[in-house]
Amino acid sequence: MDWDKLRIFHAVASAGSLTHAGDSLHLSQSAVSRQIRALEESLNTTLFHRHARGLILTEQGELLYDATSGMSKRLEAASARIRDSEEEVFGELRVTTAHGFGCLWLAPRLEKLYGRYPDLNIDLMLEERVLDLPMREADVAIRMKEPSQADLIRKRLMTVRMRLYATETYVAQHGLPATPDDMKTHRLICQGTSSTQVAAGAAMVQWMLGHGVTSRLNVNNYFGVLQCVQNHLGVGVLPDYIVETDPNLVRVLPEVESAEVPVFLAYPEELRQSKRIAAFRDFVVEEIQLARRRGDSDEG
Repeated sequence: MDWDKLRIFHAVASAGSLTHAGDSLHLSQSAVSRQIRALEESLNTTLFHRHARGLILTEQGELLYDATSGMSKRLEAASARIRDSEEEVFGELRVTTAHGFGCLWLAPRLEKLYGRYPDLNIDLMLEERVLDLPMREADVAIRMKEPSQADLIRKRLMTVRMRLYATETYVAQHGLPATPDDMKTHRLICQGTSSTQVAAGAAMVQWMLGHGVTSRLNVNNYFGVLQCVQNHLGVGVLPDYIVETDPNLVRVLPEVESAEVPVFLAYPEELRQSKRIAAFRDFVVEEIQLARRRGDSDEG
């Protein structure tokens, strides 16, 4: 198959339109149409259903699009490696992590990273779903468990525990629970045990429910849990790093906490030499060390 025709096919399939694909490729609609017809003839198949609203891939077209998508991602990775300067950090960096960690820990720190590398463009993808790094769905991931995929470089960053927090205002109005059984008179704000979350957090919530909690507010991510806690709705199950972002939170039942949750940073082996990856990795490690030192200082 002709590489140039495959490139044009991929653009048309992505755009769903000959006109839009032509605009992105700087080709006329007729030129794009000729290339698609030639590709269909060479394969002896129809790749698109044509109708008034645009183009829809046939089953054979879907198979070819899956292949060209993989090729496109590999080419993007190669291009990124080639562009990476020995001295400068620039270009797009696609980072994926969970909603809670991305909103509550990473996003507040990005101003400092941009100040250091103003030509870096970050695409922050907050997903509970584990993206496929070898298939280039993202460049680097921060995950709440050790990645199982092969061909990944991984670094353990820190551990997190889920704990119980409420606002000072809530505690002043409703009192501070002294035992887990006291939670019967308080509202527990948490992720549902069936929602996508770290197993340690789900186990802690299940344990709390075993103490007769009757009022509960379920939210499907930790950022939402925090918003509810900050609005004095009850006692929330939140990751321990949350105290860095809100000094007005009060720890509830200090003896109650989840098992440790390991936090890993991972990226594909093929991006080992990427200056963008190295800059991001080193920045995250530095921020974790700073937070740890602040925590030790506060305890002292």
